[in-house]
Amino acid sequence: MKLRRANLSDLDLLRYWDTKPHVGAASSEDEWWDWPVELARNADWQEMLIAEEGGRPIGFIQIIDPAREDTRYWGDVETNLRAIDIWIGEETDLGRGFGTRMMELALERCFADTAVTAVLLDPLVTNRRAHRFYERLGFKRIERRRFDKEECYVYRLVRDRWEEAKTPSPT
Repeated sequence: MKLRRANLSDLDLLRYWDTKPHVGAASSEDEWWDWPVELARNADWQEMLIAEEGGRPIGFIQIIDPAREDTRYWGDVETNLRAIDIWIGEETDLGRGFGTRMMELALERCFADTAVTAVLLDPLVTNRRAHRFYERLGFKRIERRRFDKEECYVYRLVRDRWEEAKTPSPT
C-alpha cells in the first residue's frame, strides 16, 4: 500500500465516496467537504492523501496540525499534535485490513516529525466500529466532546504508546 497526495484528478472519486452510506455514517450530517477548494489548497498544516493498494484507490486520509488549522475546529489545543480523518471508499474494501495499514502509514507520517507528541481522532459517539478500531491501534478515549452539532469521542495516541506498540516483543 502507498499513500499519495490527493489532487484535483481525484475529485470525482472523492465525491462518489461521499455518497456511500458507510462514509456518511462516519461523518456529521452537517460535515461536507468542498473538494475543489480543499484539493487546490496548499496549506503547510494539512496533508490530504489517497491510499492505493496495487495502484487502486481504496481510501482517503487527512492529517492536520490542529493547533494551526484555519477553521479552529479543535479549538485551543497544545502544539505538536496531529489529527487524522480516515475512510475506506468502497464497502467491499471494509474488513480487509486496509484501514489498519492506512492508519499505520498515517501514524508513521505523523510521528516522523520528532516534535509530534500525540495524534488525535474524533469519531462520532454513534460510530462504535470506529471506536473498537482505534482502541485496537492503541488510542485511548480521553473525552466526550461536541464538535459543531455532533457528539464525538476524542481519542489520543501518545508517541510512547505508539513506539511501544510497533516494537516487537522479545521471544
